[in-house]
Amino acid sequence: MVNTSVTLSGLTLTNPVIPASGTFGYGYEFAEIYDINCLGSFSFKGTTREPRFGNPPPRIAETASGMLNAVGLQNPGIDKVISEELPKLRRVFHKPVIANISGFSVDEYVECCARIDREEGVGLIEVNISCPNVHNGGMSFGTSPESAAQVTKAVKAVTTKPVYMKLSPNVTDIAAIARVCEDAGADGVSLINTLMGMRIDLRRRAPVIRNVTGGLSGPAVFPVALRMVWQVYEAVKIPIIGMGGVSTAEDVIELMLAGATAVEVGAANLTDPWACPKIIADLPRVMDKYGITSLEEIIGGAHHG
Repeated sequence: MVNTSVTLSGLTLTNPVIPASGTFGYGYEFAEIYDINCLGSFSFKGTTREPRFGNPPPRIAETASGMLNAVGLQNPGIDKVISEELPKLRRVFHKPVIANISGFSVDEYVECCARIDREEGVGLIEVNISCPNVHNGGMSFGTSPESAAQVTKAVKAVTTKPVYMKLSPNVTDIAAIARVCEDAGADGVSLINTLMGMRIDLRRRAPVIRNVTGGLSGPAVFPVALRMVWQVYEAVKIPIIGMGGVSTAEDVIELMLAGATAVEVGAANLTDPWACPKIIADLPRVMDKYGITSLEEIIGGAHHG
């Protein structure tokens, strides 16, 4: 019998598979097609202080082995998330959820994190300082070590639950950003968010996406995610949630060997709504194939030979 459980800052998950923010809504839509309690947890849609309608369409484009999106943090705002979304979620999901919080100022991050920290069903707060699809916010905090440290320190001052900073791959040295977040008090880091990309419509001779650029996700980014998780594991002592192009149980094992304690699945949910339960069901087979009895024992295992 294999052991698929892992622990994130005291939060025990029955398995390491977590649908990524922005690809799973607030959970209850997926609960209509399968029992989402099979998941380790999930990260709900990025939430801001005010409601956001997101960027104008078109805001999604296909690419080889992936997709571009510039949705732009569409969400109902923190008030409705707390008063409407979380009560609906609690009826279908009976495990601690990961709250993904975004913002356009340090004050906004602080207010939203302080409020969501009081919610009983939230087990961990994932602070998104890496969204590439909004202006004057999101990624701008995650590409500057000083800004990343400032947000981390500020939200840690108003929270009691573990805080994981979600990092951008659109930087020269992601390990340096991870180190300043650790030094500022982060309990863990999540990486990677999407890579900046674009497509051009040959007939219109204009960008496909109205926002011009979008975030590239899907299998195409997996080797980049793996490399960055490897580098961050070498640089910090706090846990890592790895993500970026994960679509199979083998991908989960590979990211964990690189240093991830848990793994988020993003774009795969958009192409196959059953992606996560399929990966979870296949984990024991893959573990048996490679002689793995406990997932916690392989975290960072590739660094040790």
